[in-house]
Amino acid sequence: MADKHLSTQFDAELSGISNRVLEMGGLVESQLAQAMAALSNFSSETAAQVIAREELVNRMELEIDRDLSGVIARRQPTARDLRLLIAVSKTIANLERVGDEAARIARTVDKLINAGVSTRLRQPVADLAYEAELATASLRKSLDAFARLDTARALEVLKQDDQIDQEFDGLLRKLITYMMEDPRTISASIDLVFVAKAIERVGDHAKNLAEVIIYVVKGTDVRHASMEAVENAVR
Repeated sequence: MADKHLSTQFDAELSGISNRVLEMGGLVESQLAQAMAALSNFSSETAAQVIAREELVNRMELEIDRDLSGVIARRQPTARDLRLLIAVSKTIANLERVGDEAARIARTVDKLINAGVSTRLRQPVADLAYEAELATASLRKSLDAFARLDTARALEVLKQDDQIDQEFDGLLRKLITYMMEDPRTISASIDLVFVAKAIERVGDHAKNLAEVIIYVVKGTDVRHASMEAVENAVR
């Protein structure tokens, strides 16, 4: 009876931590969307809101990490439960970095506004919004896979990662063309390259989350593995 009670407590603690991870994920997803809105509308007010949220994201990471340490010390979990706790630690680290990228985009928006953005760069900004949609969709799908421990969903994220990379490469070529055609756009174009790279990193963090989920469920580390090997691990 005592063992069952302890098991129920442990399950409740795991569930509570998982819910807070999803809450943190929703926060950084919203932060990223807000950063892109700031860029699309060249709004310094919206950018400031994104930057202000960075502290909350950082605090959530520290709090969840502290709770994880407490659970490991008290419960001494084994096998899959331990893998889940390790996965949570990696997940919140990646989510915190997504928040960092959103804040970086917001700071770039302020820089662009202060410098005066050329109207010629409106199209690249629209293209950046599409890249951000792809990255946000991957992040949302990874969080959904985490909530359900769904390896098939995680595999979808890994398969779609190349699309974000291709979008980044296309944006880079386009921005280089703008700089060559009009040297006055060089400074702003370079800033937008950093925004594109920040968005690409969001996609990378979503991919990392997907790999972690496969590790939790299957016990197989699929980092740096071929897609064929990952598909075999998920089966």
